[in-house]
Amino acid sequence: MIPVQPSTICLITPPSLFLLDERVFMTLGILRVAAVLENAGHRVEMLDLSGVENFVEAARLHAETSPARVFGITATTPQMPSAFKITQAIRSIRPDARLILGGPHIALVHAAYKGEKARKAPGRAAKAFEKLAQNYDTLVAGDGEFAVFEAIKPDAPKLIDGDDPASSLFMTNQTLNEQPFPARHLIDAKSYHYSIDGVPAMSLIAQLGCPFACGFCGGRESPMLRRIRMRSTESVVEEIVSLHKEYGITGFMLYDDELNVNTKMVELMNAIAEAQKRLSAEFRLRGFVKSQLFNDAQAAAMYRAGFRWILTGFESGSPRILQNINKKATREENTRCVEIARRHGLKVKALMSIGHPGETEQTILETEQWLLDSKPDDFDVTIITTYPGTPYYDRAVPHPTLKDVWVYTFETTGDKLYSHDVDYTEVADYYKGDPDGGYKSYVFTDHLTPERLVELRDKVERDVRRILNIPFNPGRPAQRFEHSMGQLGPNVLRVSHETKIPT
Repeated sequence: MIPVQPSTICLITPPSLFLLDERVFMTLGILRVAAVLENAGHRVEMLDLSGVENFVEAARLHAETSPARVFGITATTPQMPSAFKITQAIRSIRPDARLILGGPHIALVHAAYKGEKARKAPGRAAKAFEKLAQNYDTLVAGDGEFAVFEAIKPDAPKLIDGDDPASSLFMTNQTLNEQPFPARHLIDAKSYHYSIDGVPAMSLIAQLGCPFACGFCGGRESPMLRRIRMRSTESVVEEIVSLHKEYGITGFMLYDDELNVNTKMVELMNAIAEAQKRLSAEFRLRGFVKSQLFNDAQAAAMYRAGFRWILTGFESGSPRILQNINKKATREENTRCVEIARRHGLKVKALMSIGHPGETEQTILETEQWLLDSKPDDFDVTIITTYPGTPYYDRAVPHPTLKDVWVYTFETTGDKLYSHDVDYTEVADYYKGDPDGGYKSYVFTDHLTPERLVELRDKVERDVRRILNIPFNPGRPAQRFEHSMGQLGPNVLRVSHETKIPT
């Protein structure tokens, strides 16, 4: 599976221009791929363009001098416009280079494409997949840790499917546990500035996948994103301890979909608490939980481990919307989750969304009222997007009269969601932007236009923060890549076996 001759491979993280602050969480997936390549003897260049304003210039200048013949780009769906610009810049300088696309976007598009073919449905996902296939030499869908060795071969096929559980490329609990930790040394870790309760923090992932089937959520038909794969308690604690020793940090964000789907969650929390005793350290942690699974034993264990914040996707305060999104949680269960957290000294960030099938002014007011009644310590309200790989996208059909509009219908209630067709390689302004009027909606319902959804989102954000006295979170502006020195702050580019590479 591994090429005979080691080679130089350039891995690229595109910027996330839609975020208020890009230098918060480093992208761990591509750093895991970098780690396995290094272990196999390859020289890895890591071009981290997060937060770089003139990222196209930075990519072009690096392509001019890089010894790499293979460039691997990772991208979420909102990153695709930036990834496409980077792709075009490298192609213009290095037409001989092989370009690989991996990451969540291609996994979602491919899952939607496979489902579309199986159902003999209209070809929206096929069109999206074909555009990616035309612009990249190889597409890697799903888990990349093993698939990358197939992708870097000169005769690699157009598609490598690491999203097939029957394939040896698909990660299992055992193989996930055996992987090296992400190659954080290949990026400028000090330029990331996430903190928890005032202490410097870094992120890690203890498990992969979420088994639930929320209608708005990407990857519901992708095994990579749907099937849970767990690391052992020992492996997770070892990574936490190594991060503490190497970087001197005491804050840790566990970026799992839902921590408490792990039946050994309390065991993990206790082990993290014991590690702090051995190190004579005090940690602060943060992570996501599933509201209806949350209980007092979990909350108490989380507090012992150092958690002071939890995040939960409550999504809506409307019973009708909770049903329509297939959330499997009631408003009462969501309220109970907040109460349990508060009882054990945990703060709650409520993750809310609007624009679901059947959304009305009344259902959005119910969401606002639930926030005011439950009084979370922080919250986030977004307008949903019909990503490829979500039921909202995959199960939609063309509108009978409106051009480029698709219709999703929730079967139980008959409530509908309408979405404008979006070329995700060109458009990203549907995602998080400036919370003061920076949102744009590409969805609407029978009751609310896209423009009205934005107005109501802004109203909820403004009113709830004012009444509950919750401040807005300011972002940081993007920095500029200075090509005369080949570096941004400390380093945009890091290379394995070297501290940095000149341009």
